[in-house]
Amino acid sequence: MDPLLIAALSGAVGLAIGVVGMHAFRVSERQRAAGIDVDEPTMPEGATEVLASLGLAYIVVDTVDGVVRANPAAYAFGLVRGHTVVHQEVLGLTARVRSDGVIIDQQLELTRGLQGETTMVVHLRVAPLGDEYILVLADDRTEVSRTEAVRNDFVANVSHELKTPVGAISLLAETIEDAADDPDAVARFSQRLHKEANRLAVLVQDIIELSRVQGKNVVHAGKPVDLNYVIAEAVDRSRLPAESKGIELRVGGKLPRRVHGDSDQLTMAFRNLIDNAVRYSPDNTRVGIGLTSRDGIAQVTITDQGIGIAPENQERIFERFYRVDAARSRQTGGTGLGLSIVKHVITNHGGEVALWSQPGRGSTFTVRLPELEEGLDSLTGLGEDPVDLTAHLNTDDLTEDTQSARRSAGEGGNA
Repeated sequence: MDPLLIAALSGAVGLAIGVVGMHAFRVSERQRAAGIDVDEPTMPEGATEVLASLGLAYIVVDTVDGVVRANPAAYAFGLVRGHTVVHQEVLGLTARVRSDGVIIDQQLELTRGLQGETTMVVHLRVAPLGDEYILVLADDRTEVSRTEAVRNDFVANVSHELKTPVGAISLLAETIEDAADDPDAVARFSQRLHKEANRLAVLVQDIIELSRVQGKNVVHAGKPVDLNYVIAEAVDRSRLPAESKGIELRVGGKLPRRVHGDSDQLTMAFRNLIDNAVRYSPDNTRVGIGLTSRDGIAQVTITDQGIGIAPENQERIFERFYRVDAARSRQTGGTGLGLSIVKHVITNHGGEVALWSQPGRGSTFTVRLPELEEGLDSLTGLGEDPVDLTAHLNTDDLTEDTQSARRSAGEGGNA
């Protein structure tokens, strides 16, 4: 037989055998795979039910830190994305627990958001779960930490603010005692002692008022309030210090409907704004108080012809104890709490307070509060159906309203 023909037949037979062998191998592999039982990740009996009842965010990871279980809170906090733990700090804790089996309790500040644009404070408890898994429990402590920081800052500021007048009173008392034989010196130091005592009394009163407005639920305890009366009362209480500086308090406009809230708190807030305008205005000028109503919103503007506030200070003007010029505040008797009280009161009433100011051109504080609907402004209380205080508050046209009301209220002011 021809050798070439024999070689061709041999090649064909070899190829056929190879194809059959490969097919047999693949069939064998499929049969073997079909016979293998792949266990889904499982947790100890009852663990899922216990985790669901904790009310905390939880993550369960396997031996390679793949996420086996995670509840919606863990995703909402940004701790988990897909089947991956986002933060390396958390993975570091799971590695330690996996290594030594010791439970870890730790509080961390972690980034939050797709780009890590915000942060949150979480308390983490990381513990072994069965033989294969690690459990991460996360409790959001952001608000608790913020409140604690505010409280500590408040205590530190109060201590500092109280220390100054108390120290001055003590020093002046010693000076008066040493100058007992000098009537003129006694009279001079007694006046300063009286001034420091008044400053201390005002500071304590402001702290009491701030505590009071923070502790009252205006939504449930309030009632319809006539802002026309509130403004008249606030102006009357501020008239004496205004007259002592030759400052005219001029009120323009009238509000047709009432608002829901606490009359005493609102009077205190508007008195603080008017007092602030008087305190920082030059002698023989004018403070305008304008009242307007638009689209269910009551708007009150207080415009002065004072020194104005620089742009870099305007964002912080409502912070507790923040004063643009501490030396000037000591001269004028400011405590740094007045505008903080205003902000808190107005916010509690579902409203907002904004500032327009330019150095040398004065300032305008604009307060906007939602008015009661027609038919509701005669109620004496809210009962079981409280009015939504923010339902009609639209902030889109605040700047236009502020400028318009500033012009109508100031009447020759410094807008």
